[in-house]
This record gives sequence, C-alpha cells and structure tokens, in this order.
Amino acid sequence: MGEWVTLDTHYGPVRAWQALPEGKPRGGLVVIQEIFGANPHIREVAEGFAAQGYAVLAPSFFDLVDGPEADPDALPYDPDGVKQGLERVNALGVEKALEIVRAAASKLAPAGKVGTVGYCWGGSIALLSALRLGLPSVSYYGARNVQFLDETAKAPVMFHFGAQDKSIPPEAVQAHREKLPQMATYVYPADHAFNRNVGHGYDPDSAALALQRTLDFFSEHLG
Repeated sequence: MGEWVTLDTHYGPVRAWQALPEGKPRGGLVVIQEIFGANPHIREVAEGFAAQGYAVLAPSFFDLVDGPEADPDALPYDPDGVKQGLERVNALGVEKALEIVRAAASKLAPAGKVGTVGYCWGGSIALLSALRLGLPSVSYYGARNVQFLDETAKAPVMFHFGAQDKSIPPEAVQAHREKLPQMATYVYPADHAFNRNVGHGYDPDSAALALQRTLDFFSEHLG
C-alpha cells in the first residue's frame, strides 16, 4: 500500500501518492491525474504500475490551487465535478503542471529512467512531458493535445483514444498521426475515460489492451 509524500516545487509543496514495487524498480513513473484530482482511482492506477515493477508517484496537482490540506477526493464524477475540475486545471496552467512533473521525475530518478502516463487532462500533460521534458510518455485521450503537436518531441510518446469520444473528433486523432507519424496512435471501440473503472465510459477490453501496449512501451523505453 502506498503513502502520501511531499514534493518540493518552485511554486510550493505538492503531495504525491507514492507506490513502490517489491524489490529493485524497473524505472520510475509519474501518473498524471484526470480533472478529478489524485483520487482513489488514480491512486489505484499508481498501485497497479507499482505491481508491474515501477516506482510511482501520482502528484496531487490541485494542491497548487487549493492548498496542500485540501481533500484530493473532493470532486465527484458528475457535471459539478467536471466544472470544478476544469476550473482548477485552468487556474493551475501548463507551466505549473510541468513543474510538478519535473519535481516528481527528479524524486524518482534513483529508480532509473523515468516516464509519465496521463489520463484526460493528464494525457495532454503527459504529451508535454515528452515534448518539453524529454520523458517517455503515454497519453490517454488527451483532448488538449492538438495545439501542441507542432512542437518537436524530445522523447517517444504513445497515444490512446476512444472512437466514441465526442470530445476528441476523428480529425483530431488523425492530426496526431500526421504531425507525429513516428509515434504510435491507437483507437479503441470505446468512449472517453475508457480506462477508468468507475463511470459509464469504462471499457474493460479496451482498457486491458491499452494497458498491455502501455506496459510494452515502458518496458522498451524505461526497462
């Protein structure tokens, strides 16, 4: 079972859920949350990657908006939670988010090579972690990705999308293939948030296949 630790960033302290493997880590992973915070689902995702041999940190990104004493489980999976989550990610901004990723990656460096995996909003931050920080990354249904696709990648990145995801139209997915043809882009017969095992979008078959591809990616690029 993991525990909360504290990351020191240029903007202040940020909690992160730390999940460690048994034995020597294969590498390090930063798990980047959806708009709902570093909640039980995200912490479960972190535990899952730790079980695969990685040292994992899942930062509570909203600590820089709400403060380090705020409840990371506060946002519900409903329209009000979506509204509040979007307000928080917009208040946080990209630069602060990447600073948190940088701090987490630095803390994980003793584990070996470090990568990121992110979901929803976190999928776009994962893409930026590859583009700007040079961290091998996996981006799940990042709806904000397209605006960044003309940047030069400093590390490999893999993309997962759902064919039924109305927030990411087919032309947006195609833009990934055209602008970053060297990167793997996969589409599944599923909706947005198909990896999240709570909520209507969950698709266990798509989630399992995407996870296997993700683990293969990290096996290649991290160890």
